[in-house]
Amino acid sequence: MAAPPLDRITANLPAIDLAATERFYAKLGFETEFRDSSWMILSRGILEIEFFPYPDLDPFQSSFSACVRVARLDDLYRDWQRAGLPVQGIPRLTPPKLEPFGLRMFALLDPNGSLLRCLEDPAD
Repeated sequence: MAAPPLDRITANLPAIDLAATERFYAKLGFETEFRDSSWMILSRGILEIEFFPYPDLDPFQSSFSACVRVARLDDLYRDWQRAGLPVQGIPRLTPPKLEPFGLRMFALLDPNGSLLRCLEDPAD
């Protein structure tokens, strides 16, 4: 018997330009699961992000964000480092560090100004 599907929530983030956003996330290993003129779904394994058009968004004023919780933070960081993103500006990728709240984290700021906080889930 097949295992029941896992419950989940996916992030819904803005995209100034769906095609440009699709190309950016492809460099991070995401594949397009669905895209039309009003919605796009990208996935990388079990990680999934959905995007909606927001052509007037100012990436320097954006307050959109999502948390990405993974078991192997360093592996994800190394994979995303291959995209050659800077550590300042938009877009950017910051290195992992231990945060005051006790979890290790790195941050990705995409071209739309959306912040992905990538957190290492502690071992059970």
